[in-house]
Amino acid sequence: METVLQSRLSFAPWADPRTHRLPGIVPLAIEDWLEVDDAYAAQMALREDLIAHHEDQVHALLPQAGLAAQELLAMVLRLLPAKGYRVEAGHVICPDGRLVTPDPDAPLLTLGRLTQNDFCLMQNGMQNGPEGEHILTGAILCFPAGWSLVEKIGHPMRRIHRPVAIYTEDLAKRVQRLLDGVQPGRALMRGTASRTGQPLFDSRPEALRGQVNPQRPLIRVERQGLVRLPQSRAVVFSIHTQMVHPVCLDAAQRAALEASDLRLGI
Repeated sequence: METVLQSRLSFAPWADPRTHRLPGIVPLAIEDWLEVDDAYAAQMALREDLIAHHEDQVHALLPQAGLAAQELLAMVLRLLPAKGYRVEAGHVICPDGRLVTPDPDAPLLTLGRLTQNDFCLMQNGMQNGPEGEHILTGAILCFPAGWSLVEKIGHPMRRIHRPVAIYTEDLAKRVQRLLDGVQPGRALMRGTASRTGQPLFDSRPEALRGQVNPQRPLIRVERQGLVRLPQSRAVVFSIHTQMVHPVCLDAAQRAALEASDLRLGI
């Protein structure tokens, strides 16, 4: 699978003391939610290919999430003009020149063809998960970091994170309080960083979680957003993934990394 790289990181979580340590949650203005970076065209070409040839692995939408997915598409369409898109009657002209026709019957697939962000819909309810846990009810996930959407869709947060050793019972409760507390108009953001030798599309079932490329020459950063949809009340978990060679870090990012306890093997 092709690896698409940025020439620089727009966000380095280790370089900001607010995002360096867990949970690293900071406020996010909705106008800053979406990004178009220098790898937009290449990432979107990869996304188009994944949607065309591996839709069953990158897209899922349960019936109860249909209205939330349509609400999310409408929200994103309103934000696109400020990011260099031309939103016209019946279609969108993207920053790379592609023409995308929004499909209200396939809202998440439309989003997957418009933005670099992946989007996961999390919905709460006693009938859906233990103790009212949020469950994953829909996603367009072209760039998973070592997990399989097919395995995770329809499951609550504890089950989704079962293979993750640090996802303790205490952390699960804190995450649930965070999801319950996200309010419309008050988005949140956090970030993760890791060394990797895996491609952008790194979909692995839990049974193969430990099988990774021993060579880890790249830095993978995920800028993750949490947004509450006002009508459906679903929480949107968004992920904008950037991958760079370490030499692409700017002086401030490299200095911050060298001064921190997050070495990433560099």
